Parts: sequence; structure tokens; C-alpha cells
Amino acid sequence: MYNFDFVKPSTVEEAVAALADDEAQPLSGGQTLIPTMKQRLNAPETLVSLLGIEALKGVTVGGDRVTIGAATTHATVAREVAEAYPALAALAGNIGDPAVRNRGTIGGSLANNDPAACYPAAALASGATVVTNRREIPADEYFEGMFATALEEGEIITRVTFPIPEAAAYVKFEQPASRFALAGVFVAKFAGGVRVAITGASEEGVFRWSEAEEALSGNFSAGAVSALSLDADGMMADLHGSAEYRAHLAKVLTGRAVTAAG
Repeated sequence: MYNFDFVKPSTVEEAVAALADDEAQPLSGGQTLIPTMKQRLNAPETLVSLLGIEALKGVTVGGDRVTIGAATTHATVAREVAEAYPALAALAGNIGDPAVRNRGTIGGSLANNDPAACYPAAALASGATVVTNRREIPADEYFEGMFATALEEGEIITRVTFPIPEAAAYVKFEQPASRFALAGVFVAKFAGGVRVAITGASEEGVFRWSEAEEALSGNFSAGAVSALSLDADGMMADLHGSAEYRAHLAKVLTGRAVTAAG
């Protein structure tokens, strides 16, 4: 590690002011940022912690929506949305290990947008809205590729609002050491149709599988996707699995998620 300044504001306005410095970087749970700093892959001169901002924490359930503060930990999400949105709670409760779940935050995960992270699949499949200090961004417009989002300089996620579906499930095939997804599928059934989001498989990060959505909107059963296939072009390939393997795995997990949701 190296020397850096540390700032812990108590309001969003103070955080935005601190981040006006080009060498400052926001810190939420730190489960990604701190390891990259230790490896000297990231070297901000100032860390602006968001964990002292109480307005960014907590879960609110109202009507057909769940709203989660950006600085809310995975463990809190798993505990407090279990009744209202079981699939989202189960996803949060299976991220990393207990240390990660009690430190990592939903806002940090969505801001980082790791291509194998779980929350992006939940947000995209749910049709969530990412709320920042400046605006509201629909999930369909928020994710822009691997580690890329619609967030602009000085923009901070304050909360995320999830519509609650009629039925939903998240199934992932884990890389055993990291518990990131080699592929993960979140399926959400709404009155107006089905949304399917896949993480961990594509070089472009999380994406919606439109063919599966169309098939499942007409017949919400695992059999509806049995004849479909995902193109391996653009899928990730590494020592854990080929592009073809990930494409096939995503299809299989889609069927399993539908069965679990049903």
C-alpha cells in the first residue's frame, strides 16, 4: 500500500465537493478498490468514503417496489428484503463470503459493474432504476459494457429502486475461489412479460437475452428455452471455461432459474 488522504463526509453534498478533486475517488465497501490499490493497479491520492453518509443506507419496502440505499451492505439486503423480494435477498446472501457480505455494498457493486458481478443481473432483469445525486437512470440505460456505466464525473449512486416481480430467481455457476459467476442468470416475471439478464458470460458484461424473454413471456417454463441457443461470439473465454461453454451454461442456468422461480 502507499500513502493517501482519507475523507469521510457525512452528506452527499460534502462527498460531491470532495470528489471535485481529479485525484479523488469514492470508496464504498472497498471490496474491489482496496485490492486493486494493494496491487498498484489503482492509485488515487484521496479516498472519499461514502459509508459515513447515513442517508445512503437502509431498505424501504413500499407497494410493489423495494428501494435500497447505495451504501447498504449485501448482508443487510439479504436480511431485509427476504420477505418482499426473496430472489434478490438470495442473490445478496450468496455474494462472496461473510466478510465480503458485511462490508460490500450494492452501490459499490453497481458502480464498479464487474462483468461477473451478481447485482447487475438483478438490476437489469428487474428493470430497476439507479438513482444518483443528479438523476434517475433506468437499468436498460445504465450498463454500458465491461466496467462501464452511464455514471458521469462527480455522480454518486444514492439508491436503487427495484420493481417486485410476480416470480423471480437467480441461479449462478460459481468460480469456487472467488464465488463470482462463471455465468449467472436472473429471471423475473412481470405482468407485462419476462426479463432475463445474464452475467459472468459476455465480454460486454451483463446483458438481456431477448430470445429467451420472448419465449418465456408466452410460456413460462424451462421447456420454452430448451430449443434456444446463445451465440458464443463475444462470450468470455479463460482458464475456467471457453466461450462455447459459457454460452451453453447460460442457457442451462436460464432453464434452472425459470424452474426455481416457478
